[in-house]
Amino acid sequence: MKIALAQLNIHVGNFEQNKRKIIHAVKEAEAQGAELIVFSEQTVCGYPSRDFLEFKHFIQQCDEIVNEVAALSQNIGVLIGSPCVNPKVEGKDLFNSAFFLYEGRVQQVIHKTLLPTYDVFDEYRYFEMNTEFAVVHFKGKKLAVTICEDIWNVGNDNPLYPVCPLDELQQFEPDIIINLSASPFNYKQIEERNKVIVANCKRYGLPLVYVNQVGAQTELIFDGGSMIADAAGNIIAQLPYFEESLAVVDIEFQKPIAPYSHPEIQRIHDAIVMGIKDYFTKLGFSKAVLGLSGGIDSALVLALAAEALGAENVLSVLLPSGFSSSHSIDDSLALVKNLQSPYEIIPIEDNYNQFLKTLKPQFKELPFNVAEENLQARIRGTLLMAMSNKFGYILLNTTNKSEAAVGYGTLYGDMCGGLAVLGDVYKTQVYELCRYINRDREIIPENILTKAPSAELRPNQKDSDSLPDYEILDKLLFQYIELRKGPLELIKMGFDSTLVKRVLRMVNMNEWKRHQMAPILRVSPKAFGTGRRMPIEGKYLG
Repeated sequence: MKIALAQLNIHVGNFEQNKRKIIHAVKEAEAQGAELIVFSEQTVCGYPSRDFLEFKHFIQQCDEIVNEVAALSQNIGVLIGSPCVNPKVEGKDLFNSAFFLYEGRVQQVIHKTLLPTYDVFDEYRYFEMNTEFAVVHFKGKKLAVTICEDIWNVGNDNPLYPVCPLDELQQFEPDIIINLSASPFNYKQIEERNKVIVANCKRYGLPLVYVNQVGAQTELIFDGGSMIADAAGNIIAQLPYFEESLAVVDIEFQKPIAPYSHPEIQRIHDAIVMGIKDYFTKLGFSKAVLGLSGGIDSALVLALAAEALGAENVLSVLLPSGFSSSHSIDDSLALVKNLQSPYEIIPIEDNYNQFLKTLKPQFKELPFNVAEENLQARIRGTLLMAMSNKFGYILLNTTNKSEAAVGYGTLYGDMCGGLAVLGDVYKTQVYELCRYINRDREIIPENILTKAPSAELRPNQKDSDSLPDYEILDKLLFQYIELRKGPLELIKMGFDSTLVKRVLRMVNMNEWKRHQMAPILRVSPKAFGTGRRMPIEGKYLG
């Protein structure tokens, strides 16, 4: 059987654009001789649609597109994901479904059984769980159609779910598994995904067609990587990562291939570039602005944004104060020259002095402290937001995950912005990304990579004055945030007890700041935002 895998970059709620892409894919697949085309989960409306699903007209538009696509299915079968109204009085109003279209009409609707409600997922909020099972009969084959679920639930081994769809479908003796998926990216996901696909094939002795969504939906990034594996778990066809693609595969005449494999840092780079590009494109913006400090974080954000949007569309604003070093300005100018990117220089010294003069009756002779430091950051944030408003640019936030974790940033200052590009990237990974960007030629000046990190808000300031060494801090944060290791476990692992209590206290006390951050592009297994929900006033230190 010739099967087309349609890996599309869908825009949530943009029905006209989504419809055009779907129709084009169906026509192209048919022209290439495909007998069946498979799309990803919720292709019609985009995943996740979240509370859009609560609007009746939104669901009506989904139904209209399904019927329009069905009219094209005279000579080609179509499996496409869309919400489906639950006709029963009891239960949720909707199912998360796959529609099988053929001979000009809807032949069958398959509902999702295992509804994830963890991390970034909240499907049980909207959908009813399926309890009825049947295969799809098509051209002498019996298709076991699942929706994301069995990619991660190999057999009935998951205590969270009493029912495994593929176990239920085995009674019908299917010939092939087809999985419509919307699996968000993280830099550990590719190996895990390949492992469970192989496990499913071997467990059931069946080939598996897996079609994954591609593209970014605000903070969530979908990497594609759709594939077909044979009954032994060998990958016989695979689509690229981080780009739209359509491929027609005759599954009976394919030989095993080596699965695509990219270094972890390349995956993070490619995911962020796509995340920036889609955020701007889907919001209808084309230009960005950022504060370029001469430090490594803003340098990296500029380089990534230039790749995503075009260097000419990213405006860097240098905002030196009396505490800014000359090399910070020189390094910034060298970077924008390397990228051929526009820039402006707006000194803030006069503004800063005027604020100090205004506040003198209140501050009196109190010693210089964080108030004066943050004042500089907030002046910069105000000026950057003014540039954003005046010219219609989106301000890019340059805070990294290490800083966001421990509150090393100024709210309404350097934490301003419409998108947090590095909010899920630790400081040590920032250096790795810069080295990756410089792999062919020097784009980010070497001096930016080698000088000690500093906010330059007071004389001779260094990050190490306030924070542990990033090599140690990031390892501790990773164990606490990504791996959910508690304080006692961290101490048993060898981390200094005083350091553990200090760092965890900083993380917990700054939850209120993170609640006010811009959306963070998610690249790790556990990012700040919807995937990590902590009480603001929590006090858990073991």
